Amino acid sequence: MPLMPSMPADALVKDVYSINPQTFHHWLHVEEAIMRSPSTFTAGERELMAAYVSRLNSCTYCASSHSEAAVLLGVDPLSLDALMVDVDTAPIDKRFRPIFKFLKKLTLTPYKMIQADADAVYAEDWDERALHNVIMVCCCFSFMNRLADGHGLASDPALFKARAARHVQEGYLAQYQEQTKG
Repeated sequence: MPLMPSMPADALVKDVYSINPQTFHHWLHVEEAIMRSPSTFTAGERELMAAYVSRLNSCTYCASSHSEAAVLLGVDPLSLDALMVDVDTAPIDKRFRPIFKFLKKLTLTPYKMIQADADAVYAEDWDERALHNVIMVCCCFSFMNRLADGHGLASDPALFKARAARHVQEGYLAQYQEQTKG
């Protein structure tokens, strides 16, 4: 149940965006750029990162729809659960292990980030641009997790596949443009 009485009982992110359309119009351009613009990482890999950060933050609303989107974009459906258990044994390319360790540390203990965390990413032949992309996905979903949980958005499993399909088919900007017209 949403924490704001003016919101519908089945409120979604689109309902939050409607509260302040001008601000969220700008936010959607940022989110679209982070998740869908050209990047070192595929859209599916970024969706998996988003789901991982969301799961670390215990945000079922975001973790569920973005893990579904990752699967629709070709990511192994077992990857997220395995990453949550142990990054080192998860069925992912070994080059991604330091990336997911970086995401975990940045999400859970950002004040402990040190040069060695970045160096581990660079040691797998990722460059600064790749690391920047990883950081941006983490930032985006730390924000979105707090947005969803702060507004008390329900995590209705029946909606996860539909939300995931919209992320894949429409991206981030197009699916919410109606709510952000100011």
